[in-house]
Parts: sequence; C-alpha cells; structure tokens
Amino acid sequence: MALVPAAGRGERLGFGMPKALVPVLGEPLLLHAVRGLLDSGWVNHVVVAAPSGAVEDVDAALGSTGASVHVVPGGAQRTDSVRRALTESGRVAPEADVVLVHDAARAFTPASVIRAVVRAVRSGADAVVPVLPVADTVKQVDPEGRVTTTVDRSRLRTVQTPQGFTPETLRAAYAAAGDAATDDAGLVERIGRQVDTVPGHSHALKITTAFDLAIAESVLAASVPESEHS
Repeated sequence: MALVPAAGRGERLGFGMPKALVPVLGEPLLLHAVRGLLDSGWVNHVVVAAPSGAVEDVDAALGSTGASVHVVPGGAQRTDSVRRALTESGRVAPEADVVLVHDAARAFTPASVIRAVVRAVRSGADAVVPVLPVADTVKQVDPEGRVTTTVDRSRLRTVQTPQGFTPETLRAAYAAAGDAATDDAGLVERIGRQVDTVPGHSHALKITTAFDLAIAESVLAASVPESEHS
C-alpha cells in the first residue's frame, strides 16, 4: 500500500496548475509516480490525496492505472493529506503489512529503491527511509549570516521517498502529531520509534523548480526507447 500526498500547488514550477498535473514528456508528473510504484511489483494499492478543487482532474489523469488507485481530497497541509490518505488506506487495503508514503514530486524513483524500503520493513523495521550522503560542505551560521562552524557531513544524509512504515507505526505517529511536518519519519521519531535507512538514488530527485523538471525530462528521455517518442 502506498500513499501519495499530491495536493501541492506547484507555484515554483510556474505552470499555473497543481504540481501533480504538470506534464513530463506528455504525461502528468503524478502518473509517472503512481505508475512507478505499481510497476515495482511490490505495491498493490495506491491512495492519492489530490488538491481539493482538482479531484476529478486527478482521477481522470490516473484513469489508465485501473481500480488499484484511489483518489481522495487532500488537505491544506501535507500532514492533513497523508492523514486523509491513511484513513482511506484502512478501508481499501486493511490487510496491508507495509505502508509507503511517496512524494509525487519524486516521480522517477527507481523500483530498486521502492523494493529495498518494503523489504526492510518486512524484515522487522518500524520505519525506513532512503537516503543519500551529503555531497556539499555544510556551514552553520548565526542570525546575521556569519559562519559559526563547519558541520561534519560524514554523518549527514539527505532523505528521499518512499518512506516505509508498519501500519501501526504510522498510525501511532499521526495520532500523536500535533502540527504540520514535511517528513513522516520525523513524526515517527517524535514518538520514540527507530527509523532505519536504505540507500537512495540520484534519480529520485524532488521536482520543485523548472530546472529540476528539465533535469528529470532529460533523464527520463534518455531511458525511453526512441520509438516511444514518435
């Protein structure tokens, strides 16, 4: 089971439409993300939290994915959208042993990452996130912008999605959540549960700006046979 919060407005992309519906090589970003989850072979159901005013548009955009995809209205904050999708997941797939939360903006996450997250949860982890080492030098600064120290990056990681959880863990984290959060694993940390990691992938970049979109299209275009563009 996978939850996809996709209610963001996508203002930084500059398309004048919800980010989920922004086209990439002729298909909505969200469709690429949902198809990637299903094609991994380890996800049987997907619940998408759509912008409240675009539920029908999102439902239509995902029509080719079949009955395994369910669309619900999202909330004002990401946390609200995940909570609504989580509630719906209990109805459509109460038997699920793993719940993934995946950003639609990470539409080209390789299947190997998805499988690694699911496998780690099924092996006994309460929560699992894919991560990459931090490549840049990181500075800590004071309120005036002056550098106070150089942070040791050897223990730092950037976090990607999908993040994976046992259903009980994610529901407990959201039951205790008192405010908005950009990271579901962070809510799990707040209730004292351990979060494990698996290796992420550079193709799982988060598409936020037009530059990100151009990179994603270039990467995807390079992997699609020439006949599919004709």
